[in-house]
Amino acid sequence: MDKLSIAGGVRLDGEVRVSGSKNAALPILAATLLVDSAVVLGNVPHLRDVTTTVAVLCRLGCQVTVDERMLVEVDASAVASVEAPYELVRTMRASILVLGPLLARFGRADVSLPGGCAIGARPVDLHVSGLRRLGAEVTVEGGYIRARAPKGLLGNTIVFDTVTVTGTENLMMAAVFAKGETVLENAAREPEVTALAEFLSSLGAEIEGAGSARLVIRGVDRLRQPAAGAFDVPADRIECGTYLLAAAITGGRARMLRSRPEDLDAVLEKLREAGAEVACGEDWIDVDMGGRRPQPVSIRTSPYPGFPTDMQAQFMALNCVADGVATVEETVFENRFMHALELQRMGARIDLRGNTAVIEGVEQLAAAPVMATDLRASASLVLAGLVAQGETVVDRIYHIDRGYECIEEKLGQLGARIRRVS
Repeated sequence: MDKLSIAGGVRLDGEVRVSGSKNAALPILAATLLVDSAVVLGNVPHLRDVTTTVAVLCRLGCQVTVDERMLVEVDASAVASVEAPYELVRTMRASILVLGPLLARFGRADVSLPGGCAIGARPVDLHVSGLRRLGAEVTVEGGYIRARAPKGLLGNTIVFDTVTVTGTENLMMAAVFAKGETVLENAAREPEVTALAEFLSSLGAEIEGAGSARLVIRGVDRLRQPAAGAFDVPADRIECGTYLLAAAITGGRARMLRSRPEDLDAVLEKLREAGAEVACGEDWIDVDMGGRRPQPVSIRTSPYPGFPTDMQAQFMALNCVADGVATVEETVFENRFMHALELQRMGARIDLRGNTAVIEGVEQLAAAPVMATDLRASASLVLAGLVAQGETVVDRIYHIDRGYECIEEKLGQLGARIRRVS
């Protein structure tokens, strides 16, 4: 099993080109099931979760080709199955995203209950209740969600009890072919949801309110291949934020190329609070710590446009070496502090109090063997290793490979001494 070996103590400096967003690519790939002709996607990241999603599409009967530039062509005209089996979806929560488009186009779907990172309950209740509001018969049995709508779906108003990203995406896709108008209230506003709406609109879907908490979808009869060619997946704001934190935690500087500053307002504001100088252009972000030790930054996670839960672990690592005390409050997932115990192995002073962590920064972390427990926890341990004295070895990095494209190569471009070992 691969591991990452990191020799800490290097002040990072350089440029990184940000990859396409994993969290945008996965629902967009699922949405290709709605089209009965070939669709081409550009800027698709080469990640394990993307590979898994492509495998699911192929199992359903799609023809998928990938060229050397990671242009992905999906032809769902000959889909022969509506079952996404457990052996393919067990490693990835986002696999539930095939439920909505399969049901919308074929009137039936059998999707195994998904797996993924162990960061707390992410129930499918909102997906199920939403599809029922659209007229589907849905049962959960034998480890599968089984949905049926032989006469098609009917538009309706759905009010989410809590903000759900995948729930918003699934029901948006399901509503594309529903008769009449569907309104999603308290919808997720994340940039990845907006990207999905833009992709569907490029195919002829009628969607209003993208980027707001109220989405209106007017059903159409079919989607078409876009005339403009490939649809590019937007930049990954979490990858971008992680590498900005890597520079900041080491007192260094970095420029993120092909990024989207407007998607990272909350993160950039916290970097400024930590003492970094931040500058932005149309598609780049500069962060410079000028050799300074970070100042403590208290954060509270919340749905977009609030502070993203997917950057919580990275900022906890930053606070571990900050000059003072900070608090980190996690409100999105109830079990997302598992990295704290591993950071403590490196000398971090972290006091866990329910869904809040109180971190007292230390001047120096000490290298230690640590184990990744989920995707973003993995990133926090890598960041800690960049400033720890000695050699840090991060085990179970298959979590990292789910969401970061060639992390050791990109950090190496910034000057980090990091290598993958078996």
